[in-house]
Amino acid sequence: MIILKWIPLLAILPLPWILRALLPRASSHDSALLRVPFFNSVNEMANRRDRNRSGNSRSFRLLLILIWVLLVIAAAGPQYIGEPVSITSKARDLMLAVDVSESMRATDLQLKGERVDRLTVVKSVLNEFIEKRTQDRMGLILFGSNAYLQTPLTFDRKTLKKLLDESAIGIAGQSTAIGDAIGLALKRLQDRPTDSKVLILLTDGQNRAGEIEPLQAAELAAQKGLKIYTVGVGAEFVMTPGLLGTGIGARRLNPSADLDEKTLTEIANITGGQYFRAKSTESLRHIYDMLDQLEPADADPETFRPIKALFHYPLGLALLLSVAIALFTVIRNYSVHWQLRRQSQRENGVKQP
Repeated sequence: MIILKWIPLLAILPLPWILRALLPRASSHDSALLRVPFFNSVNEMANRRDRNRSGNSRSFRLLLILIWVLLVIAAAGPQYIGEPVSITSKARDLMLAVDVSESMRATDLQLKGERVDRLTVVKSVLNEFIEKRTQDRMGLILFGSNAYLQTPLTFDRKTLKKLLDESAIGIAGQSTAIGDAIGLALKRLQDRPTDSKVLILLTDGQNRAGEIEPLQAAELAAQKGLKIYTVGVGAEFVMTPGLLGTGIGARRLNPSADLDEKTLTEIANITGGQYFRAKSTESLRHIYDMLDQLEPADADPETFRPIKALFHYPLGLALLLSVAIALFTVIRNYSVHWQLRRQSQRENGVKQP
């Protein structure tokens, strides 16, 4: 069906007639009459033209009225509303929990050939992962000594990426509260459909803070149908430089000694997820490529009615009519001017070409 978006605008339709009734008519002054030596001939010509146009005068006014009506209708916003369309999309409610504790400051990973801290690498890879999630509702949790909801579930990937980029190491405390992060994610996802709830928890340490034990939180998550994929971040080893760069005395160190892989694996197993080990930027990117293949669940069907704006049709017709009237007026005035010129030449005895 066709509707008008702003129906009250139709109230201005009688405005031209109201103004005509209220405003005084323009006064005429005899002193302003045009004086020409061949006035009688011009007057006779004008009277003859007026008699010929007497039948067209009403049509001209009707055209002006039609143009005004078309402009008002265009301003009222005509729209065509189609039949209801039901769409069932594939989507997940996917929450990201990112560790921002002090240990994420370690520079044992490389990004574009340069050593950077772990959080910088995580941001870079997560941004790519978020960009691919065109149909998923995603949220962001930052956790350290405490867990905070940075972004609720949303389809707004641009805002999600911006808030992730603005996160800083230590913003949630120095320690790691894995259990609290799981508990917060469960609180935000517990009312969502069971088959679509996923938590991706990324950390580089072990639980040292918080009110809830990680495995206890995992048990609660399993009861509510929350599937957790855990990711352990950190290089497997780094080499310390030797004496004066000669390699003498160089040592092989494990920067991920504090990573509690056993607990992370149990959390994933309890909830039906999987544990991944990210030892480099490439392996972390590969993990998110694997997560990208998770089978999405059917989301609640959404119904909408397609809307198409129609204002350009009455507006275009009004424009065409206005151009036609303008052209007709120009041609008519030119014709009158040409006839007056011929009459003037005859009165002055000028030989016609």
